[in-house]
Amino acid sequence: MNEEQLTTVFSALSDSTRRGMLSQLAGGESNVRTLAEQYEISQPAISKHLRVLERAGLITRTKQGRENIVKADPKPMEDAADWIQIYAKYWRMHFDAVENYLAAGGQLLEKGPEK
Repeated sequence: MNEEQLTTVFSALSDSTRRGMLSQLAGGESNVRTLAEQYEISQPAISKHLRVLERAGLITRTKQGRENIVKADPKPMEDAADWIQIYAKYWRMHFDAVENYLAAGGQLLEKGPEK
């Protein structure tokens, strides 16, 4: 996943309404009307949220008759989680090294005023 895609996914996930929609879709596909029932916002606002999720690749929409069916796509979120995991591992290693240093009797030196 490149930086632009990662930014798009995190941006889409930054909104609680969009996260709520993804939570609903975790149970399976849904039509737009059913998704919208949970929120007291206008239909154009619902459509805008869905476009953001679609642009991030987090959902797909298909037309079945007169209804738009929305389905979650977990792949972009899995890619973002992999990216987070890399940095979590990096920071855990560094925190463990500091913990080991302190446990071995090391001290962190504070720079005091120069004389």
